[in-house]
Amino acid sequence: MTERLRGKVAIVTGSTEGIGAAVARLFVAEGARVVLNSDRDDDAAAAMRRELGEAHSLFVQGDVAEPAAMEALVARALARFGQVDILINNAGINVFADPLEMSAAQWQRCFAVDLEGAWNAIRACLPGMLAHGAGSIVNIASVHGHRIIPGAFPYPVVKHALIGLTRALGIEYAARGIRVNSVSPGLILTAAAERWLAACPDPAAERARQAALLPCRRIGEPEEVAYTALFLASDEARFINATDILIDGGRSQLYHD
Repeated sequence: MTERLRGKVAIVTGSTEGIGAAVARLFVAEGARVVLNSDRDDDAAAAMRRELGEAHSLFVQGDVAEPAAMEALVARALARFGQVDILINNAGINVFADPLEMSAAQWQRCFAVDLEGAWNAIRACLPGMLAHGAGSIVNIASVHGHRIIPGAFPYPVVKHALIGLTRALGIEYAARGIRVNSVSPGLILTAAAERWLAACPDPAAERARQAALLPCRRIGEPEEVAYTALFLASDEARFINATDILIDGGRSQLYHD
């Protein structure tokens, strides 16, 4: 590795599996110290702590939907490492429901985690970043923030809003050294995606069907999202701000299904 993040401290929410775990691993390999986060202190969290080691990482349990939990997360990061240079807002949940059958709790939880959760973490990090005069924030949005997929409501509503939050904050704080960008993954082979495929009537056929929908004829890997987050978080992307990058193998550019 080239230590592109040497000397940097990064908080990665939702970082014990999937895209978040891939980001955390890559960031440590590139020289960063990483603050891991999940709303559960479970086997996955324990495994990530062992893998990354105490010298390079810190795990802090906390629900991104709770502002106080994110303030505590940042406070722990500062107490341990003295600074926060990078925030990766990866924590999120899928809520797919019929609009008229969806419960109020489903709607509220989707917004609380996928949109307000990102804002809670950003708001907790911003004072320190502004005092330091530098910071890179990367929000993990979704292809759902660009194209509407039937049957996925209200998830695309939230992801459109998250991209809007990215652009608004990127412009708001650009002159003070803060960059805010997002990435929008398409179908990525996370543990959650693997569980969904396994639950299909014919998992192999569904996997093949999904791959065939993509111009590159394969499903994305978490590490491919992580490398894009690495670029945006690094000083190499210092002139990129208020921007979203699609990571979907070109799928969203097709005119037909």
